[in-house]
Amino acid sequence: MQKKPLWTKDFISVSLSSFFIFFTFYVLLTTLPIFVVDHLEGSEAQIGLVVTVFLISAVICRPFTGKWIEDFGRKKMLYFSLTIFLLSAVFYMGIKSFPLLLLLRFIHGIGFGMATTVLGTIVADLVPDERRGEGMGYYSMSMNLAMVAGPFIGIMIATKTTFTILFIICGIAAFLAFILGFFAKFPDQVEGPVKVKEKMSFKSLFEVSTLRIAAIAGILSFSYAGLMAFISVYAKQLGLVEAASFFFVVYAVTMIAARPFTGRWFDIKGENVIIYPGMIIFAIGLILLSQVQSAGLLLLSGAIIGLGYGSLTPSFQTVAINQAAPHRRGAATATFFTLFDGGFALGSFTMGLFAASVGYAKLYLYCGILVVLTLPLYYFLHGRYSSQRQKRKFDN
Repeated sequence: MQKKPLWTKDFISVSLSSFFIFFTFYVLLTTLPIFVVDHLEGSEAQIGLVVTVFLISAVICRPFTGKWIEDFGRKKMLYFSLTIFLLSAVFYMGIKSFPLLLLLRFIHGIGFGMATTVLGTIVADLVPDERRGEGMGYYSMSMNLAMVAGPFIGIMIATKTTFTILFIICGIAAFLAFILGFFAKFPDQVEGPVKVKEKMSFKSLFEVSTLRIAAIAGILSFSYAGLMAFISVYAKQLGLVEAASFFFVVYAVTMIAARPFTGRWFDIKGENVIIYPGMIIFAIGLILLSQVQSAGLLLLSGAIIGLGYGSLTPSFQTVAINQAAPHRRGAATATFFTLFDGGFALGSFTMGLFAASVGYAKLYLYCGILVVLTLPLYYFLHGRYSSQRQKRKFDN
């Protein structure tokens, strides 16, 4: 039987829209600290607030977005969220004070949280059911590639030109995200029970069936936050600043190289074939990172982490979507990213306090141990049930 097409025009448009959203996010994530210190004369505490406020607003709005997708449809929610994201990106050019920057970051976080939730829901509708693991894996590459391109281009522009030019580029990227999303064609609603006006409640905001896998993803995101937040400082401490600039490049290369295989294996053999090895490889990468003394080892740890963690995120998201009924994919996506982003935000804050007392090397060692300890938790919460389903599938 011929496979249903995956790389349709609309799938590519939605994936590119996601890329430009995350590109804008990562450009600002890595350059706003410089802007706060050099142009607004801010402190280290204020730098942390710029990141935290954005993440908090993104996390808060996600559960509501999942419900609104069901109530108002995917198209209205996508156009609305992309408009907020675009206008927020444009207004950075007019910021002259720290309080205004915080307000803009809060609004921008809402646009980001809503847009990424809607896009994740839409792409789950667009990919064929039997190729969802493969499709979600390729879609998540838009985030991973933006994570490499955003910081690299952002820091280069911020250090060699002006922040006006940087903010213009962010505005252009947000505009491209808007255009690509606007012209993509996708189902506005999917089949489900007849709509009844439902009161705002925990069950209406969160998809209960995805909570367990989302909790596992949140724990691993908590560990990953330490990597994102402190890798440059850790490398500087070791005298490996130049090598650090290539860390995420190597990460991306191994992730991209593995993606065509991991997505297909997920669809054919089930999630456990990807998730168990992915968690072990991720843990090995973090533990190796804690022992780094040379540029070669630093880059090797980046390659290993890219292979491990790079395979986990799309797998967890696919499981979350597969657990839910089609008409609840919006809520499932929102639930997943609420816990995923929540873990990242909590990790960014907690790891900073922890690193101050134990140092970066031990921080990464403990993060690796936490990932290992999450393995039995995954087994009890989800893995054992997946094994039983897969066994029944092959028996039949």
